[in-house]
Amino acid sequence: MRKSNSATLGTESISKLLIKQAVPASIGILVMSLNILVDTIFVGQWIGSTAIAAINVVLPVSFFIAALGMSIGIGGSSIISRALGADNYQKALKVFGNQITLTILFTVTLVIPGLWFIDSIIPAFGGKGAIFEPAKTYYTIVLYGVPFLALCMMGNTVIRAEGKPKFAMYAMLFPSVGNLILDYLFINTLDLGMAGAAWATTGSYLLCFLFILWFFFSKHSELKINISHFGLNRPIVSEIGSLGFVTLARQAVVSITYLFMNNILFDLGGETSVTAYAIVGRMLMFALFPVYGITQGFLPIAGYNYGANKYDRLKESIGTAIKYAIGLAILVFIVLMVFPEAITKLFTSDAEVLKETPTAMRWVFAVTPIVAIQLIGAAYFQAVGKAVPALLLTLTRQGFIFIPLIFILPRFYGELGVWIAFPISDFLSTIITAYFLNREVKTNLVEPTTDS
Repeated sequence: MRKSNSATLGTESISKLLIKQAVPASIGILVMSLNILVDTIFVGQWIGSTAIAAINVVLPVSFFIAALGMSIGIGGSSIISRALGADNYQKALKVFGNQITLTILFTVTLVIPGLWFIDSIIPAFGGKGAIFEPAKTYYTIVLYGVPFLALCMMGNTVIRAEGKPKFAMYAMLFPSVGNLILDYLFINTLDLGMAGAAWATTGSYLLCFLFILWFFFSKHSELKINISHFGLNRPIVSEIGSLGFVTLARQAVVSITYLFMNNILFDLGGETSVTAYAIVGRMLMFALFPVYGITQGFLPIAGYNYGANKYDRLKESIGTAIKYAIGLAILVFIVLMVFPEAITKLFTSDAEVLKETPTAMRWVFAVTPIVAIQLIGAAYFQAVGKAVPALLLTLTRQGFIFIPLIFILPRFYGELGVWIAFPISDFLSTIITAYFLNREVKTNLVEPTTDS
């Protein structure tokens, strides 16, 4: 009875199952991305373009700490999916309990030095000149809510591992809608400026946490843990860590990239260029939501069927996920290539920002249609518990290719060199991922034979 919900991951039609998993994930990501997008629009229109740059400076720090929760969530959820596929319910419970303990320990530990060294951290991430004070205000308040965000990110992946994509979607809907309402109240009505934007964000994290807490105490969850499951188990912690490190390393590289990009662009074009990058960054979060939704929907399907040794279904899920994701990415590509000026005007009326951002946006999204292959490929290795290839493929794009390019290309092409680094790294990392994924499918996903 306990397995009846998750068991459909191993029996239902792959196309139907992927749609069932991906649509709620896509809607959830869409709403969360719209939340970030509209939040940025509100801040830009009601506070000013410098405030957009200030939030962009803070995001990599707060998101890195929160990404610990996502890392622990995705690493543990891969184990939970495979444990449910192998009918090992007790292991799934122990993993979930360990995920909660680890998330609380790591995030609270990091928030303390994050607040203590605030005056050094903000300038290091590009919060210089007029950007510093609004960034400091926003950062201080948002960091108080980051442990709740980390628990939300962890819990959301576990809900998906149980095969409950609709509840995972709801977990993103509540805080997103709440944040927009609080934005209007705190920024526009009460005129609290950056502090209002920060309290709205922190309040939204708390709303999400309360919903996820309700879910796991309700009848909808299969994972009914008790106090004994919270005690850390070395083998489980090691497995969560090895798989979760892939996600953590990805977010660490993202944070480092923000650090380098904000500083390089500030030196090349000042606050205008940092603001342009902030707008493009929001579109990177928002525009690819259907592709990220397919990727999120694919993870539990891949993990469950790998654990159940159903390799034919696993191969079918890889091909179907890539096909759907590429089709959606093409639609995103067309919109961004045709309407970058109109999109930029949603954020700001600053003439300099309006002039610079559309060109940057076109370069950044130039090879979007093929990025789906890279995302699904890296997700596959993580879903089936192969931490090393998952880590290397995840780091290929930004760590091994993109970061070196943003230091080399501007020497020859100035600020344009920063923007063209995006499509070059996307193209090369996709080719590399496609090669390793193809080799994996041909050599290791062979259906086990049974004796008659």
